[in-house]
Formats: sequence, structure tokens, C-alpha cells
Amino acid sequence: MKMNIKNIISAVAASLMLTACIGDLNTIPLNPTDVTSETAYGADEAGYLQGLTKLYFQLVSNDTQDLKVTDGGASEFIRGLWSTQEVTTDAAKNAWPDGWVNDLNNNTWKGDVLNDAVYAVYVRSLQGIAYINEYLRQTADDKLDSRGVNADVRAKIQGFRAEARFLRAYFYWALIDAFGNVPYSTENSPFGGGYNPPQKDRAYIFGEVINELNALIAEDSAMPAAQSNYPRADKGSCLGLLARMYLNAEVYTGKAMWSEAKSTCEKIYQLGYKLAPTHDELFRGDNGENPDARGEFLFAASYHSMHTQSWGGTTYLTCGSLNGDDGPVYLTGCKSGWSGNRLPFEYVKTYFNVSNADYTAGTYDVADERGKKFYIKGRTESMEEALLVFTSGWSCYKYSNIPHDKTAEEYAAIAGVTEYSDVDFPLIRLGEIHLIYAEACMHAGGDASAQVKALADRAKVAAPSKIDENFLIAERARELMWEGHRRTDLVRFGKFTSKDFPWPFKGGSFQGNVDLGDHMNIFPIPISELTTNLALVQNPGYTGR
Repeated sequence: MKMNIKNIISAVAASLMLTACIGDLNTIPLNPTDVTSETAYGADEAGYLQGLTKLYFQLVSNDTQDLKVTDGGASEFIRGLWSTQEVTTDAAKNAWPDGWVNDLNNNTWKGDVLNDAVYAVYVRSLQGIAYINEYLRQTADDKLDSRGVNADVRAKIQGFRAEARFLRAYFYWALIDAFGNVPYSTENSPFGGGYNPPQKDRAYIFGEVINELNALIAEDSAMPAAQSNYPRADKGSCLGLLARMYLNAEVYTGKAMWSEAKSTCEKIYQLGYKLAPTHDELFRGDNGENPDARGEFLFAASYHSMHTQSWGGTTYLTCGSLNGDDGPVYLTGCKSGWSGNRLPFEYVKTYFNVSNADYTAGTYDVADERGKKFYIKGRTESMEEALLVFTSGWSCYKYSNIPHDKTAEEYAAIAGVTEYSDVDFPLIRLGEIHLIYAEACMHAGGDASAQVKALADRAKVAAPSKIDENFLIAERARELMWEGHRRTDLVRFGKFTSKDFPWPFKGGSFQGNVDLGDHMNIFPIPISELTTNLALVQNPGYTGR
């Protein structure tokens, strides 16, 4: 019987867990300065698979060893990525009084003040890259020869190495998107002894990542075939990230690459991915097991309520989007509500055209199926007087631990209610690829009407008569809401810092007609890292060395 790959990862995770959560996986010491790293590997497959698992765990770990944070949940990569992408824009605001939250809500982050979410993206990415580089060193041919690894195991390890290289490319995408020029290293770089990788230009790293991804999708690559390796990476994942890189090439390098984005999407269309029948099932607790949802995913971060007990990720997005009075078990399948994230009404009104909102009954009218996941009972419409009051604005339960084919009552009776989420977080999916293709065709020529119509049909709305920039800004706001794309989108469209694209609390003003300054299209290098690595140069416009 073929084993479910998600169960393999969960089993490995369970064997490595510390204090019932994703802790420090010291059984697989991959720190480049740890001289015992080599002893973690032998001639058998198991050690190499466990080492690969640690690399994937960098996406979902709350472990705070060696990190300068007080809240492990806030240090998780997915949570940091989501917060920096969504809370900084028109799409989300958080009600917590924490300083890092306030700075994201109001676009007031600074170079000389550490922001937990910004720090998480930076440090988790670089930490992941360091682990990956060491993994690649320890799985090089000479190392395998010295350990007597046989041909069958060696062939599997080549696939593991390809997955590790993809993860490194993904972390480098996150870094150049958020920070511009960042430290760059590979398995061939010096390491140990206090070595600090040199800071490289954004365009240089972009080119290196493009080369890596193209190598991984080559016919002779050891990368697993598309849709063969869920939730781990495969050639579909590589093509998806490649399309995203090309989509944003002009931001990253100054040179647009629309034809390349278009042709990459067309390659993806040959791989058999399909839109899920409903948008809703993509974000339910069984999305990693439901073949209809999985068929849309090119890459996802796997969460399991028993084995990846993270306070970030989709637990943050389920529990953090409701409060206790909302009865979160009946909406998200989780035990508690954290009263954190919600949407400004202005976003909902602009992109979903809601009407007849009754805040006492908790009802409203909307045609778009993607707009039927808002919760407004007991809410007030505007955040103007109460940014930090959770019941101002519109709550959202897009992410729900309840399986797609179960009611809340059925789920509770069968599985009980968990503290953590089982919802896999879609990092790249076909819906995104359709919108990349539409944007590429708008610039490079071509017809994406079929792809756009497919998304409209699923949402049960009319397809647009014209695909232009305004439509794409709005459609990405609907289709990809709360999936960690919004800041990148607004930067690409030239809207993020412009006073001509206002949203509530942009620049600390409720009216939001504020020019932020173009330096805020990227974040500052965290001050703690500048202190540690004196060779780093802070991004322009920010203080702090």
C-alpha cells in the first residue's frame, strides 16, 4: 500500500517533537557550526528523510532557540509572512495592543525598532537557508561514498536534495521580496567560525533563484514529478514559484519578464492541476486529504493538530480571526477565539459589493461565493474610533478546521475540538497561476479569458468584459484574500506607498490618503541583525546603522 506522504512527515515530526510542539529538532543537528552534524547521517534513508523534514519544519516552527523574540507563535515563518503581507495593507487589521502589531497596522515600522513579524520572516528564512546549505553539504557524493550509501538510497537522496534546493529558492524569494538586498550563501560558501554571508543585490539573487528553479524543472532533474509528492515540493511547485518570480521581475530587477511569466503558466497548465469545485474547500481542515482541494495546490505548508502544534500558521488564522463570543467551534472547529485579525469594511464593500448588512442579526447580502465567509454579528461597521477593538470591522472565517463535507456538530462528535489547526496553508495554487497568466497576457499579449472565467464561474459571478489593472487588483483581492499576497501585489501595481490608493489607517491616518515614501516598499533589515553582522547595510530610508 502506498503511504500518504503527509502521514510520513507527521510520523517523523511526532518522533522528533519536543514538549508537545515543533521544538528544536536536535536529533538532526544541521547547524553549520555544530561539528556533530555529520554523525546524524549514515547509510540508511531514515536519517536523510528526517533531515529533510527539519527543512520543511522551518516553515511552521515556533522554536525560539537562538531567536530574539518573546512569543514563539509570532516567530513562525508563515505567521510572519502573512502578517507582513496582509496587516500592512487594506486587507487586514489586528486588534492586539502589541507594538509590532501597531506598526504593521499603521505602516509605522522603523529601522531601529525590532518588529516581531518582520524579524520572523528575515531570521526564519536565513536560518532555513543555513540548514539547507548544511544538508546539501552532508548529502554530497563524497559524503555518501564515505558512508557506504547504496544506489537505491542514493537515488532517493537526490530527490531530497532537489526538494531542499527548492525550499532554499522559496526562502530567497521571501527575502528579496520583503528586504531587497540580503545575505546570500549556498552549500559552496564558507561556513563556521563566525562566517557571515555577504549581502548581495536583489537582482543578483533573483537571477540565481531563476537559474536554480530552471535546473529543478529540467527533464533530467531528480525533483519529483508534479502532483506526486504532496505536501512536499515537486516540479509543479518549482514552476509555480518561477511564475511568481517572473510576475514580480520588474520590481526585483527593474526589467519586466511578462513573456516568461506567461510561458511558465502555460507549462503548468500541461501538468493536470484543476481548480477545486468550491473555493471554500481549499481552506478546510481536510484540504490536504481532499483530492479536489489538493488538485489545486502546487505547494502548501502542512499542519496537523497533533504533530505540528504551532501558534502560527492556520491556527493563527482560524483562532485569531474570531473571539470567544462568536462560538469559534461552530465556525472554525477550534476551541478558542483570540480576537485578533479582521477586515476593514471598506475592503469588503469595495471588492465584494456587500449590501443590507444587519449587525444585530449578523446577516448581509453578497453574490460572490468568496464573500460568504464574513462574520458581522455584534460588530460595528467602522474601525475609525476603535482600531484596537476587535468587534469593529468585519471578521472572517475563511480558514476552518471543519472538514469540507462535515457540519460543525458532526466534526465535534467525530473528532472532538482541537486547540490547533489541521488546515494546510496554500503557498502556491492554481487560482494564483490563473491570475498571473491574466496579468502576463495583459502585458505580453494573449487570451486569459478562459482562466478568469473559470474563477468567476466558481465564485458564481459574471466574468469581466475587460481584463485590466483595476480588475486584477480587485480580483486578486477577492480570490487570494488572506493568503499572503496583498503587499507584494500593491507594490507591483505601484499602489502600496501612494496617497492615491488610500485605505483605513494607512500611514496612521484613518483616511489613509498618505504618501508613505517609496522606501517602505521593502522592510528594514532587523536591527538585531545589523548589530550581529557589521557588514550588512541598512535599506535606504531607514535608521539603525
